[in-house]
Amino acid sequence: MTDDLLEENAISLPEGYQLLNWFSGFGRQIGPLYERIEADGRYSRAFLVQEHHTNGMNNCHGGMLMAFADMAFGHAITMSVHRYWVTVRLLTDFLSGAKVGEWVEGTGELIGQEDDFYTVKGRIWCGDRTIMTGTGVFKALGERPAK
Repeated sequence: MTDDLLEENAISLPEGYQLLNWFSGFGRQIGPLYERIEADGRYSRAFLVQEHHTNGMNNCHGGMLMAFADMAFGHAITMSVHRYWVTVRLLTDFLSGAKVGEWVEGTGELIGQEDDFYTVKGRIWCGDRTIMTGTGVFKALGERPAK
């Protein structure tokens, strides 16, 4: 399975995106994943829909989109308060689908906080098409080390 990370299989990334350094565990199963961080702190995460992301109808599997929404929305905690986090609740609405070869992006925005609990609203899209919207509640844990 290491051949999927070889340079010859690398895709041409949209401007500003870099490969996310998550090559083990669950990240290895659902990746490769990508990230773009703007100078003002806005971010988006992304993946290219590949065969291993699909369901029996050759669409991106809803479980993949949920896993991606979790990490795209929850990353707002990392970016805002620089802490680790776990998901307490994730509510989403599927509005469209994605096919093999499509570039899927997502982001989240912090909209509330109470103690160590943060509420985030997020959006997943493909080009001009919104695929999913949702909200999540995340519990912040320990401080993340500085990069």
